[in-house]
Amino acid sequence: SLYSVFTVLFMYFSCISTVQTTDCLHLREQCINAAKGCESVWNMVEDACNISVLGNKCKAEDTVGCNRIIQILADEYPEFRNCVCTTDGICSITTLLGKQCVINKETKLQWGFSALSKQAYTANRSCLDVNRECVEDEVCNKQLSLYLKVCSVNKKCNIEECQAAIKLFYRNMPFEVAQMMIFCDCIQHDESCHRAKELLHGKPCAVVPPPSCLNVIHMCEENELCRKKYMTFQSMCWRHVTKKCYSDEACLETLIKDDMPCSANADCKAAYISNWGTMLHMECTCQNLPPVEQPLCELFHHMLHSKSCFS
Repeated sequence: SLYSVFTVLFMYFSCISTVQTTDCLHLREQCINAAKGCESVWNMVEDACNISVLGNKCKAEDTVGCNRIIQILADEYPEFRNCVCTTDGICSITTLLGKQCVINKETKLQWGFSALSKQAYTANRSCLDVNRECVEDEVCNKQLSLYLKVCSVNKKCNIEECQAAIKLFYRNMPFEVAQMMIFCDCIQHDESCHRAKELLHGKPCAVVPPPSCLNVIHMCEENELCRKKYMTFQSMCWRHVTKKCYSDEACLETLIKDDMPCSANADCKAAYISNWGTMLHMECTCQNLPPVEQPLCELFHHMLHSKSCFS
C-alpha cells in the first residue's frame, strides 16, 4: 500500500518506531542482515530518494536515480514490490515524496512553536548552552530525544541508522537552529561542554578505528550521489580548489590549507550541513599514513571537518 511505502522508507530509515507495516519491516530486517547485495540496494534507495537538504523543498536529490533504484529493488527482490511500489506496479518517486512531504510539513509546523526558531543566529555559541536550550525547548527536545535514542552508546550502535538519524535531525530543523548546533564550540578544558558537543554531533556512535580521510573521499567518489554532494560542497565552499585543481590529487597536494579561501556564505553553510549524516561527515584521520600521503589527507580533513571556514 501507499502507506507502507511511506512508512518503510521514511520512518524506518529515520529510525522512528511508529511504523505499522510489520511485514515490510521484517523484509527490511532480512535485507540489511544479508551478507551482500540486498543491503547495498536498500542503502542506494535511501540515498537516491532522500529529500534535498538545501531549501527543504521536498525534492529528491536525484529523481531519475530514485526511480531507477526503486525499480531495481522491486525487480531483484519481488517480495518488496508491495512495500515500495504503487498498486498498479509502477514504481514512482511521487509515492515516496507524498507522505515524506507531509511529515516534513508537520515537523516544520512543530518547529514554528519553538522559541529557538525565533532566535537570531549567533556564531560560536557554547555547545553546553546550546544543548541546554534544546533540552528545555519542547519541540527541540522531542527531536533530539529521537536522534540520541538511535545514536546512544548504551546499546549496540548501528552506524548507518545513526547517520540517518543525524541527517533527519538537522534536515528538518530551521536553518538558523542547525547553524547554532553545528557551529557551537567549547573552550579547551570544559569537559561538560565537550560531552554536549559530542552528543549534538553524533560522535559517540562512530567507526572505530576511524578510516583515513583519503579513503573517505575515495569511497565518496565511487558513489554517484555522494560524489555529487561532494562536488556541490566544493563549489559552494572551496571554489579556489575546484577552479584550480578539480579532482587532480597531484594538484591538490600543492595547496596549503592555511591559504585556501573559503566562501563561508549561507550556501556554503547549507552545503556543509547537508553533508551531515553522510560518509563525508564520518570522522576520519590522517594518522599512520605514509609521509607521502599526509599532505593530501590533511587537506581533505581540513575541507571536511575544519570549521575555520565559518569562524
